[in-house]
Amino acid sequence: MNKNLNEWQEKDLKYIWHPCSQMKDYEELAPIVIERGEGINLYDTDGNKYYDVISSWWCNLLGHCHLRINAAIKKQVDTLEHVIFANFSHKPVITLCERLMKVLPEGLCKFNFADNGSAAIEMALKMSFQYHYQTGNPQKKRFMALTDAYHGETIGALSVGGVDLYSEIYKPILLDVERIEAPDCYRCPYGYLHGECNCPCIEKAEETFARVGDETCALIVEPLLQGSAGMKVYPPLYLKKLRELCDKYNVHLIADEIATGYGRTGKMFACDWAGISPDIMCLSKGLTGGYMPMAVAITTQKIYDAFYADYIEGKAFMHSHTYAGNPLACSAACAVLDILEEEKIIEKAQEKAVYFTNKIKEKFASHPNVGDIRHIGLINAIELVEDKATKKGFDSKLRVGYQIYKKALKKGVILRPLGNVIYFNPPLIIEKADMDYVIEVAYECMCEVLG
Repeated sequence: MNKNLNEWQEKDLKYIWHPCSQMKDYEELAPIVIERGEGINLYDTDGNKYYDVISSWWCNLLGHCHLRINAAIKKQVDTLEHVIFANFSHKPVITLCERLMKVLPEGLCKFNFADNGSAAIEMALKMSFQYHYQTGNPQKKRFMALTDAYHGETIGALSVGGVDLYSEIYKPILLDVERIEAPDCYRCPYGYLHGECNCPCIEKAEETFARVGDETCALIVEPLLQGSAGMKVYPPLYLKKLRELCDKYNVHLIADEIATGYGRTGKMFACDWAGISPDIMCLSKGLTGGYMPMAVAITTQKIYDAFYADYIEGKAFMHSHTYAGNPLACSAACAVLDILEEEKIIEKAQEKAVYFTNKIKEKFASHPNVGDIRHIGLINAIELVEDKATKKGFDSKLRVGYQIYKKALKKGVILRPLGNVIYFNPPLIIEKADMDYVIEVAYECMCEVLG
């Protein structure tokens, strides 16, 4: 055992298998044991401060230990911590649904709760299949998804995902999903720049719909932003055209807004940029401000009605989660909506996003290994390449992003890259001084690794 480890790190490594990690890496970089959080900052057991500019896996919306969310949970825990959600309900969940109805895209009105994002995706897929089966289209048994998609890591969610890092080894047990080539605005095969085209890449989707649309239940997408693919951003027009294709072929559009919802793209939901409504929307992460595990799949009256029948007809949606509609999580979620509305958080964040992006471009754009700088809302991503002219990326075995991440940690900034992409996805409350600091650190660390 490393003699430099403290007691808590030793205990951690003795018992815990961390997510999305090669545990052997922890021999070199031991787990950082966090004592407390405040605003965008985290503090470890030795008192070191870390700027959490990835929002603790994109879920911490309003900063750590927000006083208003804390108070809402403390108040709720004294009255009701949990209750079975079949044939029982409670005021916080009813209030939350009523509040969400005011901000959701038109037509979404029925809420089915789960306890994590992957579970919400599973519900959406099953819901779509069963709807078609019960409305005279039993041939619709397949799903479409974009290349480079990420929708979670349970079997169904992993099936519709398209990032091999997560799914390659499991392909023998995954669903057979029809893959549509996703837009790639950095390496556009049509030669256009981002936002300067009529989305000719939609032809890939058109070909797929023409071939298998009649046997497809649903198309699932991350609206406008493919997060785990390296924060790849595509135009609202492309999403709008996907909506039209789904309508034409009677295919549900499932919007995975788990990572993009709640102001991350500059509007409440990414779908709002395209002015479209999905048939099913999945929410989690920012839903509770990153406080409590909760997710929801929200759908239309039309889909709901296909399940509404006498019990003996066997049309009920027999899917459940023990902690569905948890009162503590719902209280946190209601507090989040209060804060967003009363303090104009999303509007202010969109103003700050202009400053953040301009500063990043000013600092990074001229570096010979910076291939692309892309952004939406406060999310900014910097793709590092070996050759700027050819856009050739670094060999993944070099782990360029990981080397930068380790250096940044020593300077108190949490970057956690996506391959060769370093990115910022901070809480919406980040201030300009914090932006300046994390940009400077990220640049210094990049130069230390790449020169």
